[in-house]
Amino acid sequence: MLEPTPIDPAEFSAALLRETARLGVDLPGLQVLDETSSTNQVAWELAKTGAPAGTIVIALQQSAGRGQWGRQWSSPLGGLYLSRYFEPQLPPEDGAQLTLAAAWGLGQTLRDRAVPVEIKWPNDLVVRGRKWGGLLTETRLAGGLIGRAVTGLGLNWINPVPETGISAIDLFADDPAPAVRSLPALAALAIAGLTRGEQQRQTGGIESLLADYLELLETRNRPVQVGERSGIAVGVTSRGELRVKLSGAIAEELHLAPGSIRLGYARRPPV
Repeated sequence: MLEPTPIDPAEFSAALLRETARLGVDLPGLQVLDETSSTNQVAWELAKTGAPAGTIVIALQQSAGRGQWGRQWSSPLGGLYLSRYFEPQLPPEDGAQLTLAAAWGLGQTLRDRAVPVEIKWPNDLVVRGRKWGGLLTETRLAGGLIGRAVTGLGLNWINPVPETGISAIDLFADDPAPAVRSLPALAALAIAGLTRGEQQRQTGGIESLLADYLELLETRNRPVQVGERSGIAVGVTSRGELRVKLSGAIAEELHLAPGSIRLGYARRPPV
């Protein structure tokens, strides 16, 4: 059975350090808060005071969590709300690679533990077609490059979720020995995944993980409506654009930037 969510930040920190040590994950900096407005905001504040790259901020709940396109991210007690500060040194036109790499790292790390997670373009993690969590990457320029970045992550654990969402209660309902047994264990895997994705991007470039990313892409082969034309999603470019093959006698492929279209979720009963 799943363990109850720790509610004391000090207990959570101790449990998380045990889990990250077991995974061999280095934590240059860590702050666990009972509640904050936004872990991304706290991460930026820590960066201004000299926090090292790789610093992690976790809140047990947020009052003003942010999602993509300016949406509010509901962040009640029981979920994972985590941000990682890092220094990518990347041209701004390649900024979407940061979320792409983070999503791949998270997805692959969880898949390695038999959690059937997939990626819904551009920034959602899904299980069985339902939203399990999402990513938000914010960046700052320095000398013409993205010198600083914060990737925020929200994952459902035992918190309430909307009709289109899924929580660990749903995910592991019938599993007497779930792959992830506690919220600190989930946080450790998330940190490992975010770190893995960025390290792979830095050492091998985005092309080194793109093929594996596509294997996790739930959006591939989905119908897509672009204005009055229809097509099929066939992949993602190295800059994070959705590749859509349009229907018609003449083969034509569009590359859509994140935010140019939205792919919704169907409402369905829990499984």
